Parts: sequence; C-alpha cells; structure tokens
Amino acid sequence: MSAFDPWDPAFLADPYPAYAELRARGRVHYYAPTNQWLVPRHADVSALLRDRRLGRTYQHRFTHEDFGRTPPPPEHEPFHTLNDHGMLDLEPPDHTRIRRLVSKAFTPRTVERLKPYVERLAGELVDGLVRRGGGDLLADIAEPLPVAVIAEMLGVPESDRAPLRPWSADICGMYELNPSQEAAQRAVRASVEFSGYLRELIAARRKEPGDDLISGLIAAHDEGDRLTEQEMISTCVLLLNAGHEATVNATAGGWWTLFRHPDQLAALRADHSLIPSAIEELMRYDTPLQLFERWVLDEIEIDGTTIPRGAELALLFGSANHDPAVFTDPGRLDLARADNPHISFSAGIHYCIGAPLARLELAASMRALLERAPTLTLAAEPRRKPNFVIRGLEGLQVRVG
Repeated sequence: MSAFDPWDPAFLADPYPAYAELRARGRVHYYAPTNQWLVPRHADVSALLRDRRLGRTYQHRFTHEDFGRTPPPPEHEPFHTLNDHGMLDLEPPDHTRIRRLVSKAFTPRTVERLKPYVERLAGELVDGLVRRGGGDLLADIAEPLPVAVIAEMLGVPESDRAPLRPWSADICGMYELNPSQEAAQRAVRASVEFSGYLRELIAARRKEPGDDLISGLIAAHDEGDRLTEQEMISTCVLLLNAGHEATVNATAGGWWTLFRHPDQLAALRADHSLIPSAIEELMRYDTPLQLFERWVLDEIEIDGTTIPRGAELALLFGSANHDPAVFTDPGRLDLARADNPHISFSAGIHYCIGAPLARLELAASMRALLERAPTLTLAAEPRRKPNFVIRGLEGLQVRVG
C-alpha cells in the first residue's frame, strides 16, 4: 500500500502508477489511514455503484450507534443538514422522490434551451482571453462559464453570483479524505451563508415565480409529493456544486492534458468533429472526481474478502478509468477512442443528472478555444491543488499569439 498516499504531492501529481499497483495486487484493499476499503478495478466499481446492499447514507436504516459509527460533532450540524437532504446523499425512497421531482424541472429540453446562451458566453469569455493575449484559463474560462450557466438556470441574479464559487469550494472541502478542522469550519460557515441566501431567494420566487429552476422546483409535484424547503435548498446547493466543480476541473485539467500531448492537440485542431469523443477521453484520462464512497448496509464479499456491515468502500474512479481489462492501452491519450465506458459521471441511481449540461459546457468552451484561439499555448507549468478526491489545478496560465 506504500504507493497509495493521498496526501503525498508526488502521488497527487500522478496517482495512476499507484492505481496500477492496486489493481495488480487484488480487487479490494483495506486502507487504515481512512478506515476504508479501496476498490480499484472497473468491473467492481461499476457493479458496486449499482449494488443496493450499499448506500450513500445509512441513516435511512440505522442510527450512527447501530451502525458502529460516531455521530458528527454538533458544531458541524449546518453542513450535515445541508448535505444530508440533497439527493446525492440520500437513498430510496427519499432519493427516488426528490430525483423524480427535480427531473421535472431539469429536462433535456431545459438543457437544449440553454445551448445558445452557453455557446455565446463561451465565445465572449474566449474573446476576452484573446484580446488580453492570454491569462489564466481556469479563472477566465473554466470557472465563470459553468458558474454563470447553473446560476442562470437556478435564477440567481447576476449581482448575487460572486460568493457562489467560494461557498462551493468551502463546502466541497468536506468531501476530501480526513478534512481538517479548519476545512470543516469553512464548510459550516459556507453552509450557513449559502442556505440563508437560498432561503431568501426561494421566498422571493414563491411570491413572484419566474422561468427558472428554483421556480420549477417550487412548482414540481407528483402524486401529492413536494420538495420541502430544506430539500429545495440542499438540491440547489448540490446542483450548483456538482454543476460546476467537476466541469471547472475537467476544462482546465483537460487543456493541461492536451498541452502535454501535442500530437493529440494537433489532431483536434485539424478536426473539430473529434470534440465529443475528446471530452469523454479527457474525462477518462485524468478523472476530475477520483473517488466516490459507499457505506456497506448489508455484508458483502469481494474476491473472497468479507466486507462487514458498517464498513466504508472507496470506489476509485480514476483507477477504474485506467483499467486495462476495459480500456486498450489506458495510459495512452486517444481523443478518437471509440469504446470508452468511463465512469466519471458515476452509475446506477446516482448517475449524474447534470451530465448532458456538463458535456454541453465542455464542448462549448473547447470549440470556442479551438476556433477563436487556435494558437493557444501553455505559458507556465501549473500547480496542482493539494486535493485528492476532487482533482484540479490552482490555475492554468496560457498565451495567445
């Protein structure tokens, strides 16, 4: 297990050799520093994402004490109230009810209606980068595009959008392995502030509904079911966090990957029809979300190893996406890769509801950069964030011309 060290900068720079070692050594490994069972192979990760003996939560069936777990500290309550009422961390029947109601307001037609806005905004952002002769692709393109899009969908006024990204970053800090007390305090503070803001916005939309997702969530109902106010708040935060966090990192990380593979970048510049398959391959090659956790609700067995109820599995998406049993020559970037069953958007009942929107945003920014900044080059070696679960860069300095 010496190669797997999610706090080691060398591992964070390139975790994929360590994943290869894990896959070679077996299908499941206990990792004491986080008290988790690591699952590195694609077939297992894919199957376990669909296995109903596992759950994103256990509180629909067990108390913390019954499950052999210590309750979170009382001072963390605002974060857990916010997190635990979002559909990503719920199981049926609550997950089924909330996802069904959210899906009524989050339809393919809604996403398609956003396409002109997304493409226009991507073009404007890239034009600004070109006028300046370059800049930070992460701060200038990767961040503002998805944040503006999901805020537009939700109906957050432009004047209110500045805190959204900092709130999201602070909340997502709690998803890292063994977060520090400082990270927890930031997440709690952001949870309180973000929830308070959304409570006021929801109240305003109740009085004056608009053509936005919050108004749609207020109106959504099915067989007498409605979203509670807390479920609405948690859903909006989830949609904002999940709706841009991975897209930001996939955009900046994807271009960093392209700059390191000039032959593939040249092929993409020569043939823009590669954009759809390029997006899928870049998300596979350097996965934005490296790990997803599941609780063992009923004892399971993996390759002769019994995993008891109450244990936690760490499903290693980044490793699964490099499994040679599924991907031919997985360490090679191939933007034309046709058979690409990556699991970067998860699978099963928790498959990413925003995947079509993420693909639209990634395609829009990539096309705009290819068309409007064809001479884009790397200006400086980027620094990687010291995170493992949510993999991303601090910035990506580029030059145009």
